[in-house]
Amino acid sequence: MFLDIYITIREFVRTFGAFQLFFLRLLMYSPRILFKRFGLVVSQVYNAGTLSLVIIMVCGFFVGAVLGLQGYSNLARFNAEDSVGTFAAFALVKELGPVITALLFAGRAGTALCSEIGLMKATDQLSAMEMMAVNPIRRVVVPRFLGGIIAMPLLAAVFSAIGLFGAHMVGVGLLGIDVGAFWQQMQQSLEINDIYEGIIKSVAFGIVASLLAVWEGYNALPTAEGVGRATTRTVVITAIVVLIIDFMITAVML
Repeated sequence: MFLDIYITIREFVRTFGAFQLFFLRLLMYSPRILFKRFGLVVSQVYNAGTLSLVIIMVCGFFVGAVLGLQGYSNLARFNAEDSVGTFAAFALVKELGPVITALLFAGRAGTALCSEIGLMKATDQLSAMEMMAVNPIRRVVVPRFLGGIIAMPLLAAVFSAIGLFGAHMVGVGLLGIDVGAFWQQMQQSLEINDIYEGIIKSVAFGIVASLLAVWEGYNALPTAEGVGRATTRTVVITAIVVLIIDFMITAVML
């Protein structure tokens, strides 16, 4: 029993140390790739961000629509129906926008990054790069890592904007809330610090989701089963870590 605990702790410490070294290598190579190989980063922003726009926009619209319905249902008890816009804005900008976008990003872009790098490893493409004196981390991993970090805040902004549009469609178009009161109360109540909180969360979630995706892909077993397990771990671990970091950032900002 004690031997099993010791082995488990030792393996955790070893993996965590390797993860930190991997992250430091990404940070070391990032400035060079960002300024000298910016085209690679742009292509990964397209893969991680632009190709995720459809699911982000659809989910954002219906999340905003649900917030409009729930906000009207609950605020009507206090004769505050005109505050539905404020309710939706706070929920989307500070919380639901970054969190749900991060979860969708992990399910769509994160799995794509992980499986792509894992398949390159399984088919010996990474080994071939090393034989040609090409650093696979610098050439393959870092652009995908940076692309995810850049795409995540942009996707969160799109999610929140489309969500507010969905809340407007339901609140003003369906439930008959005054359009002036809907937007005026939102503008008066939402402060710049609330927007900063959403930006900080989206950037932090982008770093976490991209880092875990490329880590799992780069360290996946070079088999079909290994790549599949790495992809599953990417989604599960990212979801857990995102919610933990969300709580920590919210507590600090308060």
